[in-house]
Amino acid sequence: MQSKKIFILLGHPDKSGMCGSLADAYEKGARDAGHTVERMNIGEMQFDPILHKGYRAMQELEPDLKRFQELVTNSDHFVVIYPVWWVGMPAILKGLFDRAWLPGSAFRYIKTKAGKRTIFWHRLFRGKTSRIIMTSGTAPILVRFLPGNVNAQLRWGILWFAGFKVRTTWYGPAENTPEPTKMRWINQVTELGRRGC
Repeated sequence: MQSKKIFILLGHPDKSGMCGSLADAYEKGARDAGHTVERMNIGEMQFDPILHKGYRAMQELEPDLKRFQELVTNSDHFVVIYPVWWVGMPAILKGLFDRAWLPGSAFRYIKTKAGKRTIFWHRLFRGKTSRIIMTSGTAPILVRFLPGNVNAQLRWGILWFAGFKVRTTWYGPAENTPEPTKMRWINQVTELGRRGC
């Protein structure tokens, strides 16, 4: 198995819960298999998640956002672990992508000879892979049946848009999880880390 550069982003603000345990498991599996691993915990990052003027004016990126961009760029495989809250990702995680997923860093629009932006773009992370690991308080089958594809924004609108080939793993219900179930999930994620996928 070829060694990979893996970047893990824990997208739950509190690393002490189920998402944190899954991030720890992935990291351990990857390190034990000889992969190079970098990790950021969003709850420890210092940045303003709000686009105060939208994209009309660029906000200077804080050091943690610049570091995030570097780690994504330098990785072969990008892992994002987060809880499903209100049928989506936590606001701070969305804010991270709002601030740091920018033209020139993750994608680049193709311009005409006159310099006008077209509807076409270069996907700057083509050839890279990503794994989304989600938890939800409700069983995934029920969430899929009711509100639908809750990770479409991250999977298609963010990661695929920038060129990643994306796979998703989804666990739930993740509240008051029986210990045997929790250990099964942790073992599965440890194996994903070992395989670097």
